Amino acid sequence: MPKIFITRTLPKIAEEILHKHHFEVTTFSKNRSITKRELIKEASDADGIISLLTDPIDKDVIDNLKCCKVIANYAVGYNNIDTNYARKKNIIVTNTPDILTDATADLTLTLILSCARRLVEGDKMIRTNKFKGWSPNLLLGTDINNKILGVIGAGRIGSAVIKRASAFGMKSIYYNRSRNLEIENLYSSKKVSLDYLLKNSDVISIHLPLNPGTKNLLNKEKLSLLKNHSILINTARGEIIDENHLIQLLKMKKIFAAGLDVYVNEPNINIKFLKLSNVILAPHIGSATIETRSKMAELAVKNVINVLKGKKPLTPVV
Repeated sequence: MPKIFITRTLPKIAEEILHKHHFEVTTFSKNRSITKRELIKEASDADGIISLLTDPIDKDVIDNLKCCKVIANYAVGYNNIDTNYARKKNIIVTNTPDILTDATADLTLTLILSCARRLVEGDKMIRTNKFKGWSPNLLLGTDINNKILGVIGAGRIGSAVIKRASAFGMKSIYYNRSRNLEIENLYSSKKVSLDYLLKNSDVISIHLPLNPGTKNLLNKEKLSLLKNHSILINTARGEIIDENHLIQLLKMKKIFAAGLDVYVNEPNINIKFLKLSNVILAPHIGSATIETRSKMAELAVKNVINVLKGKKPLTPVV
C-alpha cells in the first residue's frame, strides 16, 4: 500500500480520494508549518508527498526521502522545492495551476477597489467611534474608471485581472517576457517596458513567479518611478518588492496606497507596515475560497495517484 505524507491538513476531499484508492495517508496535524527536521522524519518512507509553499524541500530533505516518487505542491508556485535536484533523483514535482486564477484575480480587484476607496480606513473609523457624520472631504478616495492598470506578468492571473478591470472602465498595459495577443485583442492592452509601465500606470498589479530574475525586481530605483497618486498591489510573492523602500514611499505619501497579500518574511510581517494607514494587509488569502482550495487539493491528489500508478501527472513542473 503506497504511503502518502501531507504536510498540513487540507480540505477533506484530499484524504477521501486517497483512501478510496487504498493509499495509506499520514497528515501533519499541528496547526503550523512543519519544520525541516519534522518533514524529514515524517516523510522519509513516503512514496508521495503533498507539500505547501511554506515547506522548503531542499537537497538535504530530498536526500532523506528514501521512497519518494512524487512531490505535489499545493500551490501554483514551487520555488520552495529544489526542482533541479528532484529531477536528478527521479522525483516528479507537480503544482496546481489554473485553479486559483479566478480567486486570486478577484482578491486583486478587491484590493484595488479597497485601496482606491479607503475602505479599511473607513471601517476602522466606525469601529473606533470616530465617525462624526457625512462630510464633503471625508476619506476622499480616487476613481478607477478611465485609469491605467499596469500588470506586471500577463499570465493566467494577470490576464484575468485585466479582464475584470476592463469591466470597471480601466485601460491596461502590461509587462511580460512575451506578447499576450489575447488580452491585446480583447482589451486593447499594450505590451510595454517595465519602466514605462511604472511611470504611466495609475494602478500597478504584480503577477510574477519568484525566481532569481524577479527577486527584488521592484527595487528602490524602480519604485521611485511610480506616480504620487498610484496604487501598488501585490498578490504574487513578497520578495519581488523592496519592502523597506515601499514603506518609505507610503510613509512620505509618495504613492496613494498599497494592497498586499504577500510579504518577504511571512508570517513575520515588517511591523512598520502596521503603523501605516495607506496600506491594506491581507494574510495571504489569494486562493482562499472553499471551492478553490478544494479543487487545489483534488488536483494535487490526482497528480500523486497518477504518478504512483505509472501514469503521467496532470500538471508536472519537473
